[in-house]
Amino acid sequence: MKSCGSMLGLRGLRLPPAGILLLLPFLQPRLLPAAPAPHRASYKPVIVVHGLFDSSYSFRHLLEYINETHPGTVVTVLDLFDGRESLRPLWEQVQGFGEAVAPIMAKAPEGVHLICYSQGGLVCRALLSVMDEHNVDSFISLSSPQMGQYGDTDYLKWLFPTSMRSNLYRICYSPWGQEFSICNYWHDPHHDDLYLNASSFLALINGERDHPNATAWRKNFLRVGRLVLIGGPDDGVITPWQSSFFGFYDANETVLEMEEQPVYLRDSFGLKTLLARGAIVRCPMAGISHTAWHSNRTLYEACIEPWLS
Repeated sequence: MKSCGSMLGLRGLRLPPAGILLLLPFLQPRLLPAAPAPHRASYKPVIVVHGLFDSSYSFRHLLEYINETHPGTVVTVLDLFDGRESLRPLWEQVQGFGEAVAPIMAKAPEGVHLICYSQGGLVCRALLSVMDEHNVDSFISLSSPQMGQYGDTDYLKWLFPTSMRSNLYRICYSPWGQEFSICNYWHDPHHDDLYLNASSFLALINGERDHPNATAWRKNFLRVGRLVLIGGPDDGVITPWQSSFFGFYDANETVLEMEEQPVYLRDSFGLKTLLARGAIVRCPMAGISHTAWHSNRTLYEACIEPWLS
């Protein structure tokens, strides 16, 4: 009779002792169902809009930070109106950026986040006003002159070398001047009547001048989930720096904070309503210059990352 080893084709092989064989069923690893993969949160898409004389390349550090802290997030840094093209009238830019963000929003039923830097913050605020069905959760305004600009900067000296802030209104409040983006938000506190009559952009989105779309724009703006305002005293470009928080000069060049501004008191485009529902976050930070806001890691972790749900 053949041995068990022969019948199983094991002739010549050295078998383990019988005691070990008896223990094998208990020594073999048990095959358990694979543990489910840890759930990765699905983050809302992020859309980034650059500022004056910028391009998408300027935001490479911000893109890196988002990828590190929120892996898998779809981030789109819009590459439109770069460099000198950023001087184009802001309504033209609003149209161009609007055509770019609409399909991104359409593919994100749970909403998107906007990070808008400097002049781009005004473009984004206008987008929120004119887009009837936008689904912006967090609008992060990164050192943006939301109440306008009134200061001599290198940008102005390059663009208008023979003008100072005291007489720039002569250019900016003309039809020719309004063809330059920076004049669309030039806000001279000493010539308020001229500003209100001539401003083809800021006075309209602020609701400071009557127009037939004012009610609809306010309703659209209030669709935003959260308004995050970021800026600081060492910016060096935004003047006054409190404009990043909807503060601005009065006729004596004393800064009045947001709650003292007529646009807030009248709730002309929704600021007072947003604040009342707890939807405005203010994040001031010292020690950051204007060109460093989108590359400062500390600022990102404190003021941007918490709102990228």
